[in-house]
Amino acid sequence: MPKRNVNRKQRVSDLIQNSLAEIIHSEAKDSRFGMITITGVDVAPDLTYAKVYVSVLDEAKAKETVAALNNAAKYFRYSLAQAVDLRITPQLKFVYDDSIVRGNRINSLINDALKDDKEE
Repeated sequence: MPKRNVNRKQRVSDLIQNSLAEIIHSEAKDSRFGMITITGVDVAPDLTYAKVYVSVLDEAKAKETVAALNNAAKYFRYSLAQAVDLRITPQLKFVYDDSIVRGNRINSLINDALKDDKEE
């Protein structure tokens, strides 16, 4: 039985991620929202709360963009409720996902180390 719950939770997360990405890019009027990518959605077991992870193209404005997304969360929740057929539409909390930036930094450090080894 628990395995079925996990699959449902993942399906709902994927549905929210895809639908919310479409809503943000098509309906949002704020120009900052055009430069974001939803990297993942983590839904609570009871499906009443969803943490939406976003990456921002302009890293300098990441905090400002996430704050604007959280200010518009009620609008996005309403639009999401119209777009998907769920009994409960979860509350949305947007969180900055810096994993891509950290991954790029680690990759460049590895490349620099390999380049130094080749030179020696």
